[in-house]
Amino acid sequence: MRTVFAVVLTCVFAGLAQAADKPVAIVGATAYPLTESAAKIDNATIVLRDGRVESVQAGGAVPEDAERIDAKGAIVTPGLVSAATQLGTVEMLSAEETVDRQVKTGPLGAAFDVQYALNPNSVLLRHARADGVTRALSFPAGTGNAPFAGQAALLRLGDGPDLLDRAKAAMFVQAGGAYAKEAGGSRSAQWILLRSALDEAKQYRTYPRPGPARDQLLNHLDADALQPVLEGKMPLAVMAQRESDIREAVKLGEAYGLHVVVIGGAEAWRAADLLAARNVPVIVDPTANLPMSFDEIGARPDNAALLQRAGVRIAFYVPGNTLMLSYNVGSAMREAAGLAVANGLPYVEALRALTRNPATIWGQQERYGTLAPGREADLVVWDGDPLEPGSAPLQVFVQGKRVNLATRQDALRDRYRARPDAVLPPGYR
Repeated sequence: MRTVFAVVLTCVFAGLAQAADKPVAIVGATAYPLTESAAKIDNATIVLRDGRVESVQAGGAVPEDAERIDAKGAIVTPGLVSAATQLGTVEMLSAEETVDRQVKTGPLGAAFDVQYALNPNSVLLRHARADGVTRALSFPAGTGNAPFAGQAALLRLGDGPDLLDRAKAAMFVQAGGAYAKEAGGSRSAQWILLRSALDEAKQYRTYPRPGPARDQLLNHLDADALQPVLEGKMPLAVMAQRESDIREAVKLGEAYGLHVVVIGGAEAWRAADLLAARNVPVIVDPTANLPMSFDEIGARPDNAALLQRAGVRIAFYVPGNTLMLSYNVGSAMREAAGLAVANGLPYVEALRALTRNPATIWGQQERYGTLAPGREADLVVWDGDPLEPGSAPLQVFVQGKRVNLATRQDALRDRYRARPDAVLPPGYR
């Protein structure tokens, strides 16, 4: 729970938020830079300048022109990076006009791209940001052209309309029993179709255009979309739970020279040594401790710990039957990280799986994910332990700018909260 100190400190931060842009120095922080060293820095001074981290030093000097914020020992981490969400493409699942995460019919498969539907005014973005999320990958939920789900986009959760940070961040495909019907009824068909599509895309540039009819499954939009995947410029994110599908994804990556990322991986612990040897990261759900399907018979709560111990780079996501991909993204991530720690994952590795690791998996490690000098200044000042569900951010910076942490829930509270002089029925208060 928030302490009186936390509330006071929040008010101080809020007042400073209106100040003109200039360097900021956060002093007296318990900093987790999450660079190569696993060590935290007590009594840290963190200097932000021109949207970037300038320095992080124990007892460091405060520049004369900087705003000084006394953290009074509060924990400071890099901003959380949600490794796999559907933020910006879903508002209300019951209102079809607000759901843009997939296409069910039409020619688009690999070419489907969520970037054009992103909604920077979504109230769900504010909720995620108020829970410490500063960046997120928003991925598509499927197409009518199995096994492709389409192309994901990286989001920047700052104030203002500039939500899209990086387009075409990853190509998503769906493998396993839950998606087999889209490919005719067998997971074997999924892998045959995927390999055929990659073969066609490899040969696509040699075909004359316009030219004679071709005996192919891909249209030119999908073939074009797959070129960055084949060139190693775009990760191929394979949504799979069963061990056999995970091993098939690794084989596919080796055969075509692809950068493969496994999403889900309930049984990934069974292939941990292979994944580590082939440098295949896994974005795992630490709340998956019981099988939700036959693909997840091997689900176990220490999956994340076993993978990390084997040398696999891990990050977290919580699908929650797709609900948590848009709603409560930040709080669900933090709770999942806490569960992973309770089941054997080292604390610092859980923090890395929320920050540095997803940034690295999606190719942004030189931009954000750590509190290293030169990185974009995405960070969170917490009122307690970030992995404790009752904790919350006191302040969030995105690219060195303080962002508004007010949510729709705050607005509803303020609108409907009874006035002190209101006459209420007995027992209401």
